[in-house]
Amino acid sequence: MGIIFLRTVIIYAVLLIAMRLMGKRQIGELELSDLVIAVLISNIAAHPLQDIGIPIMNGLLPIVTLLCLDLTVAGLIVKYPRAKEVLCGKPSFIVVRGVICQEEMERNRYSLDELAGALRAQGITDISQVEYAVLETSGKVSIILFPAERTATAGKLNVAEEDNGYPVILISNGRLRSQDLQAAGKDEKWLQKQLKAHGVSSPREVYFMTVNNADQIFFVKTEAGK
Repeated sequence: MGIIFLRTVIIYAVLLIAMRLMGKRQIGELELSDLVIAVLISNIAAHPLQDIGIPIMNGLLPIVTLLCLDLTVAGLIVKYPRAKEVLCGKPSFIVVRGVICQEEMERNRYSLDELAGALRAQGITDISQVEYAVLETSGKVSIILFPAERTATAGKLNVAEEDNGYPVILISNGRLRSQDLQAAGKDEKWLQKQLKAHGVSSPREVYFMTVNNADQIFFVKTEAGK
């Protein structure tokens, strides 16, 4: 029984690493850890059904183990944002202000044909209209158009759009992202001033906080008891 448990953990770890190295475009719409679980469970569950000589427990124990691993990984990702970067990678900017980031394209093994297809799927044929294209950890591409190219709403007609840039996550689930704070051109003194203005004294009291190039802040305080 212990051997089955150990082999399942080893297979999970190896497959997770292998899929991580394959790049985001191989994942599809599932997060990496979810895809690994789906692949393993589908294969493991099939063997006891096909071969009645295999004890049913030999099929159930690996499945239960995988589910526990998936719950553990999901918990780590929610509690520790850096854990998601390690397990699933980080979103990659493959287009920045209308310019294709060739190094990021190559690093993620994402082809120009795939980028063109992702743009066409959202009704975009001219890449110069794209301010940001982000390859998410799920393998999907998020597109942000330049302000002048965005669809106007009734409230925005005849109103000039401001380019506020891309919002940077500074605090996630009570944890400060020091590197992102620095990338946004801010420091600890500025952060403490903003926290005080929102009625908190520590990042631990903040559930989510972002800032963009226009210094517009999106702030969500952690609910009581969390």
